[in-house]
Amino acid sequence: MRLSRSLAPVTLAVALALCAPYEAMPHARVAEETSSPFGAECRTSVSGSHVVAHCHNAYVDIDRVRLHIECDRWWDLDTDSTPVDIGPATTVRLAGRCWKEIRSVWISHQRL
Repeated sequence: MRLSRSLAPVTLAVALALCAPYEAMPHARVAEETSSPFGAECRTSVSGSHVVAHCHNAYVDIDRVRLHIECDRWWDLDTDSTPVDIGPATTVRLAGRCWKEIRSVWISHQRL
């Protein structure tokens, strides 16, 4: 019987916490999105061991993009291109390669 008496306060506390209204529950505040749209649209194409990416910035803010290439072979070095700033209504071409097969390709964006 002592076990059930010691669990009663804990059970009551959990039940009250679960029945509390949502506004009373602590939660992280989400920052409101007040900034303008951002980010160049990029298309990548892989042909064998070569990668070409075309990025077009349709927005007002400058976007700094980099091409990242992860090679499939353990001895083949992964590469990152130098950062390229893309102004409004501008298109750039980024290229890179591995010695052998390519595992993955992605573009990173940074707002300036």
